[in-house]
Formats: sequence, C-alpha cells, structure tokens
Amino acid sequence: MSRVVYTLVLYLLLPVVLFHLIRRGFRNHSYWHRWGERFGYVPPLATDKLIWIHAVSVGEARAAVPLVKRLFDRYPDYEILITTMTPTGSATVESLLGDRVRHCYVPYDYPGAVRRFLDRVRPTLALIMETELWPNLFHACRERGIPLMVANVRVSERSARRYSWFAGLTRATLNQPTVFGVQNRTDADRLVSLGADPARVHVTGSIKFELALPASLLESADVLRREWGADRPVWLAASTHDGEDEPVLTVHADLRRQARFANALLVLVPRHPERFASVTKLSRKLGFNTAQRTASPRALPAEVEVLVGDTMGELQLFFAAADCAFIGGSLVPTGGHNLLEACAVGKPAVFGPHMFNFAEITQLALERGAGVQVHDGAGLLAAVSDFLGNANRRDKAGEAGRRLVEENRGALEHSLAVIDPVLVATHSDKK
Repeated sequence: MSRVVYTLVLYLLLPVVLFHLIRRGFRNHSYWHRWGERFGYVPPLATDKLIWIHAVSVGEARAAVPLVKRLFDRYPDYEILITTMTPTGSATVESLLGDRVRHCYVPYDYPGAVRRFLDRVRPTLALIMETELWPNLFHACRERGIPLMVANVRVSERSARRYSWFAGLTRATLNQPTVFGVQNRTDADRLVSLGADPARVHVTGSIKFELALPASLLESADVLRREWGADRPVWLAASTHDGEDEPVLTVHADLRRQARFANALLVLVPRHPERFASVTKLSRKLGFNTAQRTASPRALPAEVEVLVGDTMGELQLFFAAADCAFIGGSLVPTGGHNLLEACAVGKPAVFGPHMFNFAEITQLALERGAGVQVHDGAGLLAAVSDFLGNANRRDKAGEAGRRLVEENRGALEHSLAVIDPVLVATHSDKK
C-alpha cells in the first residue's frame, strides 16, 4: 500500500471516524469537545523554541512525565507541547503537569489537518512516544525539516506481524524519523526487519522504569489506608477493561466467603471514565455494598465491600495503599498495562495471560518473583488469597518489584543522550 492509497482510504473512512467520536461521546462527553483540534485547528504558538511530545493516552502520558521534567531542566528556554489522542490522556497531562506545558489533541493523519497543525505549532523537535506510526505526519515532518524522534519504542511480535501486512507503507514511514529510541534489542531487530535504517535505531531501554513518585506518596497512602480501614485486607483491580469486571467481582465474592477475608475491600478502577457508572451498577447488581471514590466519605464505612475508583490521577496512590494489585487488560486480549506502577511502591502484581504489550517487563517480574501470572478467575483467587494471607510472601514479592524498578533505571539518560545531538544540530542549523 502506498501513502496515496492510505490517504484515500482515510478520507473514505471519515464518516466512520466522526461516527466513532459521536458514539463515544454518549459515554464520555469529552469526545464531543474540541473537534477542531483533531483536524489541525489548534491555537498558534508564538515561539521558535518548542519541543512537541505526542503521548497517545494515559500510559504514554504518565511515562512521558519524567522525560518532560528532565527536558525542562535541560532546556529551560524551550516550551513543551504535549498532544494526546484521548480525553483521559488529556486529563492525565493536566493532572500531572498542569500549566507547565501546552496541550491539545493530535490531528488525525489527514494531509490538510497535519499541515494546519504544523503551520500553527512549528515545533523545533517532534518526539513521538512508543510505536505511533503516522505516514502523513511523519512525511510532513521530514518534508519541513523537523527532526522527529520516536522514543520508548516497543514492537511486539503481534504488532510486527500487522505492520508487515502493509510492508511498503511501513517501510516508507519508518524511513522518515531522524532517530528511534527502542526499549530492547528484540524491538530493535523487529524494527529493522520492518524497514528502519539500523543506523537510526538506538537501544535506550524502557522509560516506563523511570517512574516519578511524589515525595509525599507513601505518607498519603498511609492516610488513605487508615480511611479504608487499616486492618482490612485490601486488593486493587487497576485499569480493568470490559469483560474483566465481572470475573474480578466474582473472585472478590469468593474471597470474602473465606473467614479470614470476610471484611476484604476491593478497589476497582476501570480503565476508561465512561465505564465508571456501568461498573458501579454491575457491582451493585451482583450484591456488593458499593461506593464511588468521588462520593465516599473520608472514613470509608466498614460495610462497603467494593470501592470504585472514579477519579483521575489517583491510581498510583491506590497502588501504594493496597496490599496487592491485579493488572487490568490482561484477562482479556488487550495486552495488559504497566505493572511497574505496583512494583515501584513495593506491591505484588497479579496479571492474566495477555500481557503482550509489556512482554519483557512481565518476564522480568516473573523471574524476580515480583508478580504472578494467572490464566483465569480461579488462578486470580488463589494468587490474591496467597498475597493477602501471607505477609512474608507479600513483602518478599514487593521488595523484588522495588529492586526490579531501581536496577533498570537509566533509560531516561540514554534517551536524552539521543535527543541532545538532534537539538544541538537543529540549533546550529538556525544560526
């Protein structure tokens, strides 16, 4: 497939794109707002020193935060623009970085939308987080001489196979970026096999290990845990997807039937805000005394059995306050989420069979004993029961996770070492 054919297909799919926005807006009204930005109508930025970072959604936005902070320290005279694709990503940027950065939605990959966006933003450097390949956007950056780095790249076997279906378009797109920063050698090899220039591919490690934890996090977690009930067993189901909530709630019911866990609390956090209400309704339908975080008092009543986390920006706090955590998106074939958020605060991670988006991190966690992989609800029940009922086992796994994070830091410095020459060269060209 050529870029021309790809673009034609995009235009033919425009009604589908608009319908998708409308449909999602019924569940999350934020999808009905700021449509102009999705077609390049963003506020012009009056600066000639701008680093543009694209982080598609929540996970990528959180991973970008340590990099953003280091870029501010390193290049204080530069402004930073962060684009996202989803409203939840937008909310994450706002909650973690506030007005320190500019934010808008990334334009859809239509040539006109891309052109308007770049005309109004005029970035000095474009930095795309993870494997977001946009043929028209990448082509436009190359055509305008805008250095483009794709950072923290991971290429799973599954995604490599999909990209190979469009070999010509993929090869052409991979020839546009100035440099790639990939998570490991396997990712590098897959990227090169798809058409990337080996000279532009650098193994930098995973920025996801560079978790920036607030200094007050553990203190805040202690306060929250007392509000939940210091003596209650508490487990977290983090970033669950459709199809996971009922199995998780079934496990919780089975757990509470055991005398030692009769007062256990489940903190259930759906991945997408539009599911907060439906998950709350499901929990109540299944017979649980259910509260929502936004509506619960500071001291959670002992009769509350399930707390639905319907807030943004508190997930790391929930990890720190819970005894152990189930990583959502792993019982269904979504690919899982970043289990390092649990590891960083010394909490055991339990995850299902579908962790292909974090394959290397998952393998490291299993090898170190920082987590347990299960295949179904019965396995989840056994793992959670084990961690809640065995303090030594829980502490050992938690400490293994903490060491895993600490020992694998360094990707941030490696990524900056790749970024620095690009910005220096750009600076020199403008003189």
